[in-house]
Order: sequence, then C-alpha cells, then structure tokens
Amino acid sequence: MNISREIAPHLPYLRRFARALCGSQKSGDAYVVATLEALVADIDAFPSKMSAKVGLYHLFMRSWSSIALNVEDRPDDEISAAQRNVSLLTPRSRQAFLLKTVEGFSTEDVADILSVTPEEVEALIAQAGREIAERVATDVLIIEDEALIAQDIEFIARDLGHQVIGIARTHKEALELAKGHRPGLILADIQLADGSSGLNAVNELLQNFDCPVIFITAFPERLLTGERPEPAFLISKPYKVDTVKATISQALFFERKASRVA
Repeated sequence: MNISREIAPHLPYLRRFARALCGSQKSGDAYVVATLEALVADIDAFPSKMSAKVGLYHLFMRSWSSIALNVEDRPDDEISAAQRNVSLLTPRSRQAFLLKTVEGFSTEDVADILSVTPEEVEALIAQAGREIAERVATDVLIIEDEALIAQDIEFIARDLGHQVIGIARTHKEALELAKGHRPGLILADIQLADGSSGLNAVNELLQNFDCPVIFITAFPERLLTGERPEPAFLISKPYKVDTVKATISQALFFERKASRVA
C-alpha cells in the first residue's frame, strides 16, 4: 500500500478533527504535521491491519497524547458552537464524542483509534452526553401521543439532566405548552393518535422561535423524501435508548437550529 496516496484524501478531515480537539487551527495543524513527520521517520509505524483513515487517526491520537507542542496560540475568534462546547468535555470523552459524532466513525473504529474496547467507547460517549447536559441543560418539549413511549422519552431527557416542560398528545397541546414556556429542544413524533400532526405542530412553533428538533417516528420515510428541507435529526422507532441520548447531546452540542420541514 502506498501510504501517502492512501491517507491524502483523509487529511482535510483530520485537520477538522484536530481543530475541534485542540480548539484552534494552528494547534491542530501542528499536531497533524507532527503525526506526518513521525510517519515519514518510521513508515512501519502505520498500523497495517487498520484501514488508511482509521490508521491515520490512530497515529494522530498517539501523537496528540504523547507530544506536548509549544504552540503560541489562542482559540480562533470565529469559533463554532461545536468548538465552544468541546471545551466542556474531559479529554477522553471529548475524543470519543468527536470521533463518533463529528467524524462518523463506528464504535469499533473509535475503539481501534483510541486503543480501547467498544464498551469503553460507549461509556465515554455516555459520559460526554452527561458532561454536555451539565453545561447546556435545557427545557424539553415532548410531542408524543403514546403514553409509554412519552414516559420513556421523558425519562431519557431527565436522565441527561434536562427539564421536561410537558408532554403534548396533540397539535393543540403542543402549541399551548410552548406558549407558556418556550422549549430549548423539541422531541416529536410526526403522527398523533387523534389525527393531528406533530410535524405541523413543529413547523408552526418554528415560526415563532428557533430550537433544535429531533423527530422520533415509526414513519421516517415520510420525512426522508429527497426534498428539502429534511430534518437534521431523525430517529426511527423502535429506538435504542443510547441512540436517543447521543442524538440529544449531538443536537445541543452543535446548537443546530431547526428549519421548517416540508
């Protein structure tokens, strides 16, 4: 394998990850350069059993953990929401969270990059979720007509440290709850038992304020039509608790506001 040719397409993404991890492009680039210099000095150090991308990130994390670079730097002036919030996380949970959420690696790949077990990766991501919630805890509105599912989602949100302002079973109830207390996050089904639409309720709410929205539905195909706009966060039923927790943390971490969904 020609290592340089294999890793070249992944370098822009590594620089993005390094910036988020270090807090500035200058520091991040310094560690990327140090990683590449170490690879040039010892080409056999590249883990041959890993894919090019996973191996590159693995080497970067080794450099980041073992080299203290003397870089005169300060955080970028135009720092994104993710880069502001990343400073809230402890180093190990920050690494796992960014690798899984920003870079899109699988749990197994993150485990290889960090030289830990998949179980440890899941624990680190759960820890990141708790740390994020401690700093950016918000008020949550749940739009869900099935009582047991609504209670389960409420428990998940509260377990992360958020306050649930109410559970709406209909379009009308959602508007009334939001009128009394504006939410910082909405968790919504799109089809409600009385025939009203959680999707319509969300679109109407977003005319008056912005906040992240996570749709939790048994009918994801109704939103994933290929038309624009589509929701940034969509979870299919039946869902996994860890998936809901990770998505809540991701939505708040990136402070990504929702727009009206067709």
